[in-house]
Amino acid sequence: MLDKLKYIILGIIQGLTEPLPISSSGHLVIFKNLFNLDSLNDLNFEIIVNFASFLAISFIYRKDIIKLIKDSINYLKTKNYKYENSFKYILLIILACIPAGILGLLFKDKIDLISTNVKYIGIALLITSLALFIVRKIDGKKHDNDITYKDSIIIGLFQGLALLPGISRSGSTLTGGLLRNIKKEDAVKFSFMLYLPISIASFILGIKDFTTSNNFNNLYISYILSFIFSFITTYFATKWFINIIKKKKLIYFSIYCFIVGLLVLIFM
Repeated sequence: MLDKLKYIILGIIQGLTEPLPISSSGHLVIFKNLFNLDSLNDLNFEIIVNFASFLAISFIYRKDIIKLIKDSINYLKTKNYKYENSFKYILLIILACIPAGILGLLFKDKIDLISTNVKYIGIALLITSLALFIVRKIDGKKHDNDITYKDSIIIGLFQGLALLPGISRSGSTLTGGLLRNIKKEDAVKFSFMLYLPISIASFILGIKDFTTSNNFNNLYISYILSFIFSFITTYFATKWFINIIKKKKLIYFSIYCFIVGLLVLIFM
């Protein structure tokens, strides 16, 4: 029962922190250290809860995703300009994924090493706090259709920084978008759309390492519970974050990251 509770708690942490600009990977490492849960360095668990977050965010943006796919297919078939913006948007997302992919391949070993040191995560959270503080009042003028390929590459480079635990992926891509003069709501949407291909790629790469050992048979109920709680909390946390952005309250997350980062450096 205790093991199931641990998996539920970590599933909730993943769900709450994945869409928010506070670093889900950083929080998982912090909580594992805080409650001596090193035994839960479970690749199966990470694959499952990340996939749950992917499904939750996909569900929220399902209408946008369906429109982008349909319009892009129609554009390829007809070359009709009214479908061009959707086709371009998909190209922008693909382009923005490239920097993180390259950086991940080049520095995977170093990133894995840093991930084991909770002090680095504290420093990274302070960096996230500073970035969010800098852009807290920025609200650009560019809408979805105004995002350029240069904007996409720069946002992708910001996403590459989030390979480091403690550097928030949504926070870094949002920061990149705002610095490129994109409106807050459109920058958030682009950030979440950018998360989807990165997440599914990680899932596909990770699934080959997914094990169905005796340990899996003992834990499958825990996995199911962590999936359910991760999905539900990701869904509501994403909805809440979108609402917070509309109210221009990004400063809350900056303060939170500062406090947590400081506490980690002092006490862990």
